[in-house]
Amino acid sequence: ALMINARALAYQTLLHLEQKATHPDRMIRALLARHSLLEERERALLTELVYGVLRWQGRLDWHMDALSRTRPGKIAPGIRVLLRIALYQIFFLDRVPPHAAVNEAVKTAKASFPKHLAGFVNGILREALRREGRWDWPSRESHPAEYLSVTTSHPLWFTRRSLQEVGWEETLAFCRASNEVAPLVVRVNPLFATEEEVLRELGQEGVHGELSPVLKGALRIRGLRQDLTGLKVFRKGWIQAQDEASQMISRLLSPQPGERVLDLCAGFGGKSTHLAQLMANEGEVVAVDDAAWKLESLRENAERQGVRIIAPLARDVLELTPEETGTFDRVLLDAPCSGFGALRRKPDIKWRRHPKDPYRFSQLQQQLLQRASAFVRKGGVLVYATCTVFREENEGVVEGFTRENARFQLEDAAPFLEDRCRGFTREFFLKTRPHHHGVDGFFGGRWKRTA
Repeated sequence: ALMINARALAYQTLLHLEQKATHPDRMIRALLARHSLLEERERALLTELVYGVLRWQGRLDWHMDALSRTRPGKIAPGIRVLLRIALYQIFFLDRVPPHAAVNEAVKTAKASFPKHLAGFVNGILREALRREGRWDWPSRESHPAEYLSVTTSHPLWFTRRSLQEVGWEETLAFCRASNEVAPLVVRVNPLFATEEEVLRELGQEGVHGELSPVLKGALRIRGLRQDLTGLKVFRKGWIQAQDEASQMISRLLSPQPGERVLDLCAGFGGKSTHLAQLMANEGEVVAVDDAAWKLESLRENAERQGVRIIAPLARDVLELTPEETGTFDRVLLDAPCSGFGALRRKPDIKWRRHPKDPYRFSQLQQQLLQRASAFVRKGGVLVYATCTVFREENEGVVEGFTRENARFQLEDAAPFLEDRCRGFTREFFLKTRPHHHGVDGFFGGRWKRTA
């Protein structure tokens, strides 16, 4: 009966995501908290099924399309999700026997849908088993974008665009890397502990951590069998989950103790707390976000990490003025973006985005950056960051701003990063890519305001 659990919960989660944009990791965490008696294997299977289906959704739908006379878009969402889960198990999971996956799906269909739909599910999945490896893939030579889109499970508009911008090798490597499971990266809180102390404590909890190969103060945790928030080192505030690329953005701003720092679009405060720690808890970090509920999390997060210098402010950045807040030594704009640099961690993003989104985001980013610049005092520093890979949201926005704002001098990112990260800069910018650097795809540009 236990096997049903992970699959049934995965089905609920994926069906919910199909109908409403929410964060899969938060949903899974809530489910696991509710079903605390679930065995470890089941917990692992639930996560594997949800993220696996999200990663490979495009390819699973292509298989569905090949097997059915009804287009995937016309199949009822409940049946579509059921088929995706079963097909994922058939094609990608060794530990579930294919016939068991089929029977499980048919059983669920019988319990929840009219009889003919259970027959439809059965027919499609049995045909999938019969086909084995014989599929009529798009031609790599004559239809490279279609071929990449199907085989690596990325939207066709993206593979088309990427092939035009960076060519075959780069696109293929990026898509492959984006399907990998990202390592769990944490940042060590220097107010409380050293890397060695954290590694020792993790070891005592039976968890294997290692020093990050690319960044001081960051650790990679392998094969964690439980939620990070349950670990003693987390509860004591010694660590915070944050990818190395995201940590590099705070380094690029390089705030000093005693300064006034403004963090716009602060969210849950991953970067705000990092900035405060780089400042040795001296000075002030004003953390702005328009979602008050995120700032609640930020407050708890700061408290857990012993950070006392953050002042959360629930406001829309575009309505904020320097008259209210004064000016700052350093301003960080970690702008809303299309998010394609973080697909390893958020695979659902690929399917939510539209071909015009990078352009739409770039319009908003230009407005936000212009507004952010108003808060920088003379001689102060401004950093613009995204977690995406599109030129128009990155270099495009920076070049436009630099052209129109003579008072802001673009600075080379390299000197502000430690030696190992020098290879992560191109031209003047921080540019990380999962397939080159093994970290999320971030972009960062830095200006100094001339006195």
